[in-house]
Amino acid sequence: MAIQSLNPTTGKVEKTFDAISKEMLETKLAKAEETFHMWKNTSFSERARLLHAAAEEMKTNARAYGEIITTEMGKPIAQATSEVEKCAWNCEHYADNGEAYLRREPIQTEASESYVQYDPLGVILLVMPWNFPFWQVFRMAAPVIMAGNTVVLKHASNVPQSALACEQVFRNAGFPEGVFQTLLVGSSDVETILRDRRVKGVSLTGSEKAGSIVAGIAGKEIKPVVMELGGSDPFIILEDADIQLTCEQAKISRLLNGGQVCISAKRFLVHSSRAEEFTSKLKDIFEGYTVGNPMDETTQMGPMSSESGLRDIARQVKESVDIGATVLTGGKQLERDGFFYTPTILTHVTPDMPAWREETFGPVATVMTFDTVDEAIELANDSSFGLGASLFTNNMKLAKEIIPRIESGMVFVNGFVKTDPRLPTGGIKRSGVGRELGFAGIRAFTNMKTVWIK
Repeated sequence: MAIQSLNPTTGKVEKTFDAISKEMLETKLAKAEETFHMWKNTSFSERARLLHAAAEEMKTNARAYGEIITTEMGKPIAQATSEVEKCAWNCEHYADNGEAYLRREPIQTEASESYVQYDPLGVILLVMPWNFPFWQVFRMAAPVIMAGNTVVLKHASNVPQSALACEQVFRNAGFPEGVFQTLLVGSSDVETILRDRRVKGVSLTGSEKAGSIVAGIAGKEIKPVVMELGGSDPFIILEDADIQLTCEQAKISRLLNGGQVCISAKRFLVHSSRAEEFTSKLKDIFEGYTVGNPMDETTQMGPMSSESGLRDIARQVKESVDIGATVLTGGKQLERDGFFYTPTILTHVTPDMPAWREETFGPVATVMTFDTVDEAIELANDSSFGLGASLFTNNMKLAKEIIPRIESGMVFVNGFVKTDPRLPTGGIKRSGVGRELGFAGIRAFTNMKTVWIK
């Protein structure tokens, strides 16, 4: 697969890169290991100082970095700039809280002293996707590096300029050479890198297929993994929900980043008594959405990131309509250059349809109704995925009874699912293993060492 920036707004190649040689890969891995033996002995205060410098670098140059993101994958510039700023927040969070997250935990035993401490592991491989070219990298790199590890990044092959820009952030912030390195390599090289004795673990965000392959390799090598894979998140609207609020939250959750978000709501489950009101309001919102040039500050949604992504979402809609779904609005490609698809709502959806059964990675909301809470929960759990879920109700007692019954790694009540540096993020079932962010994110690639002293 070519390592190139193909602008999804125009369909034209912006820049092409050669993959690094085997010799250069060896040099970079050797440097990562060499640097680790120095970096693990640096103080938390020094690591924090450099992470704050990285945050400042991104805040100062958020627009410039955002333009790289928008050019490569089509995210509206306002969202791209916000993504870079969120990465800065993440760096600041771990700079300010990393030491506390990794503080020794005393445990009372018959020993004179016993405790658990968290030691870094070594070189950690990040395999990251294109949909949030900065955020996916920094949300894992910041805690991994703060913990004393070093990082090598294999980014998606369609965002090489973003990958190199991530490395530039660390370089401009003053990090020692080798703490963070981008590897311009193809997917076929991931196995070689992961099997290398110097690489001690892997974090992957991506497809279920990619996750399964990488997890298999890591399993054979007995190396820890953290994975966030696909999602088909339910968005449950109970009878007493505030419909105006739900529609505003649904709009953001389903159309942010062109719907190309693992944790976005994809299956909208609405109490039958509120379905007409919800779909009518949501239809008006979708039809009023500004779709166009993502470099325009007023654009709300840009193109799909690739032609293959456009084809896939169009297939899911067509196949679902062919067996009974109704297109309430949208359902077509825009007649212009680039890979644009209209915000779409499908009703009369059934569980056997691709738009329900598969992950819809695009601006398509599927709507299904229910009559009882038990039915809503059954529908919500009717998926091989278990990443996140949203629940809308004014009855907090009922909400807290429902939360344990939902099969997902995250449940948000009266809000859409989103990532936050302070909260662990991750899924169950085929949505992944392990957790990123929060205290869990920084401990993911550490040795939880038990110490017993008599």
